[in-house]
Amino acid sequence: MTWLGIDTSDDVAVGLVRANGAGAELADDTPRRHVEQLAPLVHELLTREGVATGDLEAVVVGTGPAPFTGLRVGLVTARVLGLALGVPVLGVPSLDALAAAAADHVEEGETLLVVTDARRREVYWARYEVRDGVAVPVAGPDVAAPADVPRAPADVVLGAGRDLYPDVLGAADPRLASAPGLRSPSPIHLVRLAQQRSAAGQDLPSEPLYLRRPDAQPPTARKRVLA
Repeated sequence: MTWLGIDTSDDVAVGLVRANGAGAELADDTPRRHVEQLAPLVHELLTREGVATGDLEAVVVGTGPAPFTGLRVGLVTARVLGLALGVPVLGVPSLDALAAAAADHVEEGETLLVVTDARRREVYWARYEVRDGVAVPVAGPDVAAPADVPRAPADVVLGAGRDLYPDVLGAADPRLASAPGLRSPSPIHLVRLAQQRSAAGQDLPSEPLYLRRPDAQPPTARKRVLA
């Protein structure tokens, strides 16, 4: 059993998780080149790991939240692959992957506040509580200005949004300084979360979490032109 993970909520990232739990991933952090990078990355990873497309049993995709264009690239690619291969396409919120990466480095009962860049001087955020080593969602996801994110003094704040606004969201937790998978959502973590949730009977829709309208908007009315 080999599962493919895709996330385009930040970097373009792809990963594979095999039946024995071993994972491998590739990522490209070139800004705003999701369309050009995603398909070649998938092909490169499958080739490098010796996996044929027919060996894939599921495709897992990060559902955001994220800006419209980049997120859409990952969702459309995942759905096309799933349709072509006849395998399920499962969605997992991208912020959940960041929380899962952090959960192993904090104490039981602590709360994690994950914040990522939403542009327009805003951040996407979600809060989690670590229970039995698992980051359980308790609030969000939502989008807000950094100063308007609901934050408790005990929150462990992480993600690219914290790095952008440390004066508002606080200093980095030293326990997470060397932890992998905290800069951009890991597709390996997405796959493992999908496997756990699927086994527990949870529904995993691949609908996007845009949370706000796209930056580009069609005109709503004709403009008068004077001769």
